[in-house]
Order: sequence, then C-alpha cells, then structure tokens
Amino acid sequence: MKRRPALLLVLAAVFALVTAVPAAASSPASKFDLDSADIPALQARMASGRLTAVELTRLYLDRVHRLDGKVNAVLALDPSSPGQALESDARRRAHRLRGPLDGIPVLVKDNVDTRDQWTTAGSRALRSHPAKDATLITRLRAAGAVILGKANLSEWANFRAAKPTSGWSAVGGQTNNPYVLDRNPCGSSAGSAAGVAASLAQVAIGSETDGSIVCPAGMTATVGHKPSLGLVSRTGVVPISAEQDTAGPIARHVVDVALTLSVLQGRDPADPATLTYPRTQPTDYAKLLRPGVLRGARIGLWRLPVLGPATDAIMTSARNSLVKAGATVVEVTLPYQARLLELEFPALLTEFHRDIDAYLATRPAGPRNLAELIAYNRADPLEQTCFAGQELFEQALAAPPPSDPGYLAGRAELSDLARRSLDETLAAHHLDAIASPTNPPAWKTDCAVGDNDVIPSSTPAAVAGYPDVTVPAGFAGPLPIGISFMGARWSDARMLALAADFERVSPARVPPRYLPTWPS
Repeated sequence: MKRRPALLLVLAAVFALVTAVPAAASSPASKFDLDSADIPALQARMASGRLTAVELTRLYLDRVHRLDGKVNAVLALDPSSPGQALESDARRRAHRLRGPLDGIPVLVKDNVDTRDQWTTAGSRALRSHPAKDATLITRLRAAGAVILGKANLSEWANFRAAKPTSGWSAVGGQTNNPYVLDRNPCGSSAGSAAGVAASLAQVAIGSETDGSIVCPAGMTATVGHKPSLGLVSRTGVVPISAEQDTAGPIARHVVDVALTLSVLQGRDPADPATLTYPRTQPTDYAKLLRPGVLRGARIGLWRLPVLGPATDAIMTSARNSLVKAGATVVEVTLPYQARLLELEFPALLTEFHRDIDAYLATRPAGPRNLAELIAYNRADPLEQTCFAGQELFEQALAAPPPSDPGYLAGRAELSDLARRSLDETLAAHHLDAIASPTNPPAWKTDCAVGDNDVIPSSTPAAVAGYPDVTVPAGFAGPLPIGISFMGARWSDARMLALAADFERVSPARVPPRYLPTWPS
C-alpha cells in the first residue's frame, strides 16, 4: 500500500521525537510497575493525567529496544505506533475515547494481515504486504489500540516440518523463553506470549489450531484464551484449518484478555463460522469477572500424569486452591483421546491444502498455491536452517481433496468425538468446567532434535471448537506451568470468570529473570 511522502515524514518525525524523550525518574510514566499494571489501571492513570498513550508506547518501545535482544519476540515494529498513540491522546483531550483499549499497545502475531506491514507467517516467501487488514485488526484500530508491531512465531504456525522447533522462523529467527533463555516458549504464538511475558506489549494477538495460544501462554506464565470457534473472525489470518483455526488474546492479566476479546468478537460476513455466533453472547466480558465465582462451582480435574511429576504436583496445589475457594473438584479422565490423535492429523493435511491455497490467492505477491510454496522453500537455503524439512507441506499436497469420502468421514468422526469427550464429561459430573495442566516445564530449544511437545490437553477444545483459557498455576524451578479451563461452546465468559477468580485466589505469576540456562 502506497503512502504519501508527507505522511511518512510526519510519522518519522513523531517516532524520532517520542522515542528520543528520556524516561526520566520524575516522569509520571516511570512511577509504576509496568509488568503488574492491567488495562483498567493504565486507563485510570491516563484519565487522571499521570500517564499518556505516547508515554506508555514509549515505555514499551524502550523495553523492546533494551530486552528483545534476549527474547527475540518482536519480528518488526510498526513505525506509526507513536503516531497512533498521539492520536489516542488527542481523542482523550476531546473526550472521544473509543473504549478501554484506546491507547493500549498491542503486538500482533505475524500471521495476521496488516496493510501497512509485511505479513509473513515467518516465511521468506511471504515478505510482502497483504491486500488489506484482517478483520480483527480493523476492530483493534477502531477501538483505538496502538498496533506496536508484529510478533515472531513458529513458521507457518508449526505446520511445515515433521519435527519443528517452536518459536523459530526464517524471517524472525528463534524466540526464547524469557524465564530461561535456552528453553523453548512453545508455539506457534511464541513471540506473542514471550513478548507479553517480557512486558514488551500490554496485550498480544495469537492464533491456534491446536495448542498454539494456550501452550506458549502456559510456558511463559501469561494468560491465553483460545475462543470458541466462530467468536472471532479469521478473515485475513494465515490458515491451517477452517474447522479448527481461531485467533485470540494473550496478556499478563485475565481482565486484559477479557477486554481485548470484547473488541475482537463478533460476526463477520466473510467468515461463515461467525454466522453461528449467538446474539446472547456478552459484548463486555470484563464486567463478568466477579470475585467469588469459584464458590459453588464444580470443576473436573483432568490430571494428565504423562506431563510429568512436577506438573502433577502443581495440579495438586491448584486443586487445593480451587477447593479453598469453595469449588467442588472431581477428578476426571476424558474419553476418546487416542482416537482423536489418530484422526486429527490426516484431516488437517486436507484442510491445510484447501485453505492455504485460498489464502495465497488473496496475496498481491508471492507463491500462489502450496505447490509454488514448496518450490520456493527448496530454492531458499535460509528456509532450511532450522525447519530443515517441509514434510507436512508435501503430505498436504498429496492429501485427499475435501470432497473425498474418507476425509469427510474422518473429519465428521473427529469433530463428533471431540465434542462428546467434553460434553459427556461435563454432563456426567454436572461440571461448570474441566481444568487440566496446560504444559510441562519448557524443554531446551534444539534445532537438531525439534520439539518435545506431546501435550494432549489442548486437543479436545481445539478440535471441538470450544473455549480454552489458561492462567499461570505455578513453577517447576523457574519454569512456568499453566492451568487450563475448558467448557462448552460459547461458554467463553464463564471460563474467563473462573480463570480470573483462580488468578485472584492463587496468584502465581512472577516476572521473568531472563536466566541464561537451568539444569534439566
């Protein structure tokens, strides 16, 4: 998209002016803890004149310049962000604020289309501008959010190589876990979660097909929400599967996730999944985060001992916290999980070929389909430095078409069993939610061996299209462990409320210390 030279000069001047202002000790913006401040606290400071959106944006830009060399979460900054903040301050003076996200800096995973920055999905093949903003970006801009820049990710959302390394992309390199830098942040929304954990933005946008929001959030002691399928538009988000993909928010506080979801949610005529969005769905999720909602709630605890004794010990502690808060906790095991694992991957191969071809056709430049994308990767040696293979691309190219009876039967069984695994468990025990460990302790990042990411807890909600909210639960040494709350479709508000009350009664998050390593 071309921009007038005069506008570019103005934005460059504003950027230079704002970032050149020193963060003096006497500045109103320097007298609070950025890591612990949530959006309501920031808005209260701005309303009282103790902080401006320009100062807040400058604080985050300063942290990116000082700390992102360790974490490598930010793929590209948006040079217009200071100008966006300036416009927010002008709206505040004119009493025309657009809501609680006005002036709040947000990082966006680089598989979400932004008209004024490249959208690459981490791939050198997509180093170009998309035709227009994704629907969710249009909503963030309309709400006055400051788009700070693009977050690194696992290239192609971890759907390229048979043994990928989460958080690596050929465009952005390797994102590190800010708690222990040689440990993995999980993926694919690695930069979104690690960036928020390191306080490089107030909120970030991630996306998930199966685990790509909740796993990195759990690994980095942040809050991640994988919404019900159809709650948030996917138009303009690089796809894997229309049957499972969704975008969602990541933040350090449940209230910030709830406020961001309130902006993102809603129907989009271009995304058929959103047409089933119930008109009774709340428009302000933050208003429903009331203390005490755990009292009287029934929670099913799905322990998943396969994630190891350290994770299980934290689940025992979480169970005690839930009981102390007045919840009844019932230990459960979800059925059909082995069959879900058999069925999911073949279905995703067919869906990826269909959906990536449709998406690439919307791009003004670059490969036009999966076959051209495979050819590009074969010719670019930098694309082979960590994700050495592209086995999933090649298998998807050869997968049965969406009209194939075998594919249709497999997808129907897969979706049905995923919904039944949750619905039957919720009904059998009269549960409000199912809680499970989100992740094990982070593994060491190693391109030679890839991920150690057999993490089954995200699959039922991801395949069923049901909500999944993760919140920090504790630490194994310095490595964070999250707890996930899953419920029926469209119960996003209830899951957020339960997660917020758990966050209140069992606060576990501490800021990262950027340790270089930690013994296994």
